[in-house]
Formats: sequence, C-alpha cells, structure tokens
Amino acid sequence: MANDWKKMARGGALLTLEKVFHEDAYSNIALNTLLNKRQYDDRDKSLITEIVYGTVSRKITLEWYLAHFIADRDKLEPWVYDLLMLSAYQLIYLDKLPAHAVVNDAVRIAKNRGNKKGAEKLVNAVLRRLTSKTLPNIEVIKRINKRYSVKYSLPVWLVKKLIEQYGQERAEAIFESLFERNKASIRVTDASRLEEFKDNFQADYSQLSPVGLTKSSGRFASSVAFKNGDITIQDETSQLVAPTLDIQGSETILDACAAPGGKTVHMASYLTSGKITALDLYDHKLALIQENAKRLGLAARIDTRKLDARQVADAFPAESFDKILVDAPCSGIGLIRRKPDIKYNKDLQDFASLQAIQLEILSSVCQTLRKGGIMTYSTCTIFKEENQDVIKAFLASHPDFEQVALDHDKKDIVVDGCLLITPEQYQTDGFFIAQLRKKA
Repeated sequence: MANDWKKMARGGALLTLEKVFHEDAYSNIALNTLLNKRQYDDRDKSLITEIVYGTVSRKITLEWYLAHFIADRDKLEPWVYDLLMLSAYQLIYLDKLPAHAVVNDAVRIAKNRGNKKGAEKLVNAVLRRLTSKTLPNIEVIKRINKRYSVKYSLPVWLVKKLIEQYGQERAEAIFESLFERNKASIRVTDASRLEEFKDNFQADYSQLSPVGLTKSSGRFASSVAFKNGDITIQDETSQLVAPTLDIQGSETILDACAAPGGKTVHMASYLTSGKITALDLYDHKLALIQENAKRLGLAARIDTRKLDARQVADAFPAESFDKILVDAPCSGIGLIRRKPDIKYNKDLQDFASLQAIQLEILSSVCQTLRKGGIMTYSTCTIFKEENQDVIKAFLASHPDFEQVALDHDKKDIVVDGCLLITPEQYQTDGFFIAQLRKKA
C-alpha cells in the first residue's frame, strides 16, 4: 500500500508543506484543504496543524541546523528535504513527542514515498545524528542581522528593517513575540452582553477593544453564539477601526477594500437608516462579506460591488459618501504570527510599489467624500512606508484634507496622532489606523 503514508499525520503535514514551499500556497488554506479532504481524527489534526505552522514559522532556523548534518541539500529531492525539516522541527521543538516515533514515521514515509531506494536510509541517518549530537549554537553567529535571522527565522532584510524602524531592543521583542500563539479573539455584537459571554466562554476582556474578548485558544466558530450572530471573530486591533468613524446611524459609507467583511459588519452595526457600499475585486470575497452580514442580521444595510478601489472616482459621483474606510492592501507584516509564510514572500520588500497602490486608492476614493466628511485609513503592517509616510504623502498632495488625531486609553499605541500597534505590545496582530478629514 504505497499510499498509506498519506493517511499518517506526518504524511499529511508533508503534503501540506510541499504545497506551501513549492507551489506558493498559503499555509492556512493548504492546511484547511487537507483537513477537509482527508479523514484524520482530532489528535492527528492538531499534530498536523502544529507541524505545518511550526515548520513554516521556524524554516530559516531549521535550514541552518540541517546544514550541519547534510553535505549537499541540492542533491536531495525537495520532498526528502521537507520531510527532514518537519522531522527536525518535532525533534527540536516538540519535546513531548517521543523521538523514536518521529524518526520511525519519517523513515516509513520515505520508504513508501520514494521511487528510488536509499531515501529512507538517508532520512534515518540524518535524524539519528540530529538526536545524538548537541545542536550547534546559534549565538556563535558573529553578524548580528544574520544571527537574528537564524534565531527568529526571519529574512535578513526584515530583521534590518525592523531594527532600523524600532531600534534593536524593541525589534527583538517583536521578533520574540512572533512565535507566541495567536490568541482567539471575538467581538460581542451587543456590548451589554459582554460579561455574559465572558463567563460563558471563560474568556478575558480585551485590553484594547471595549467590545472584545480573548482566550488563549478556542473554537468560537462552532458555538451557538457565533451561529446566532451574538459574537463574531475579529482581532482586537481590527475592532478599533469602526469606532473611529463615529457612525451616528444615517450615514452613507464606503468600505473601499472590504473583504472578508469584519470591519464592514462592525460599521453596519451602528447604522439605522444608513447604508454601506462594500467593494472588493473578487466574487468569492464579496460572497464572504454577504455571508458575514447575513449571519449578523445586517445584510439589508450592506450593498456589495465588484470594483477596484482605484476606480472609485470613475464609478461614483463626487461627494457621494459621508464617511469612508480604506483598509488598504499592504505587506501584511503585522499578521506573521497567524500567517508565517508571509515573511518569506520576496515581493513584500517592494514598499515603493505598495505605497503607490495605497496612495492611488486614497487619491481616487477621496474625491467621493463630501466636504466635512472623514476617511479612516488602516493597514495590518507596522512599517512607516505603508503607514505614516502614506498619510504624509497624501496630505502633501491634497491640501483640502487635514489629519484628525486619534486617541486611545493605552497611550503606548498612540503615535503621530495615529494608532500603531506592534505584535509584542498586547499579543495581537500588528496594525495601523489614521484618520483624515475633508475640509468644509
């Protein structure tokens, strides 16, 4: 039964990692596809999830360790190397797993998977050397950026950039925090029931959002409260966006880059007679917004439309909207904890082209804002080029706009009149929010 290896948890992890490393699949999507398609029990599902996320998030570190035990990586078939990497992850970081089980499974997969003899011998030899010898010490790497890169599994350019913008001490705190587990966080749709759901779920109050609850982990999506629309899954930082628009109820609002709709439905929850036009480029993403709105009983307040936000000025008359949200496409660096594959995406270094798109969107949508109207700009990145610099550049070329200073009880997230949250501060996504007003 040559395909039996696919039924093993570690075999499933290997299949997923191959998609991530060689087919540019997103780890969360590749993992969901596998778990929905194949029959694994709950224990296997959580082992597969742990191995996939762990191996992706520690990839650079694992490659460095393996380089000490493999003479020439290029001579190995890619799947053999991936198998060694995911096995090394378990042996080095998951100390509750018996080493012999990890090695035996890897050898069995190599034997069943390989077309050529010998893959299982090599896998066995490398992993046994790895378990019998002391691991090489990362701290001996002399160049500091290289050392941090290997230690925290971040590409050198990202290490450099974070140190440049945040200084060495804070940058290292950010690096450390990216390995912490992401909390599960929800928004309670009726603030008066916050305490009730806190007790029901044995959760904690959010430190940042007055309507948020958090838990170290939890399957909120399968709860009755979720199905009934009493709660919705939304990161604490994202929950700070809608309140900045100070929605009174009757406004006409544009959500320029709306999918998957977490902020759209949050804004819609403040409306009585008003309406939100929610835009996205893709049909399947617009369907997500509608699904979200329906579950929360807000579908009547939201119209979805397929449109590139850069074409808003051509599609809508001037001064059509009272308020606008631009949750701009960005590098997504603030989401690394949840989507570890982001950090290996080379395109993200191109901040100039990201900034150009962000400014194009702002310059188009601002034409449809009425005088005196406000526009909130948000991103899930923590780099100046996509945040403060975008606001500065926009204001320099749009003298009819001014910045509105934002505030928060937690003063450490208020920077340059904007809210800037880095992942180590409150163990959340990294996030940025700024606001602009069209002068009356």
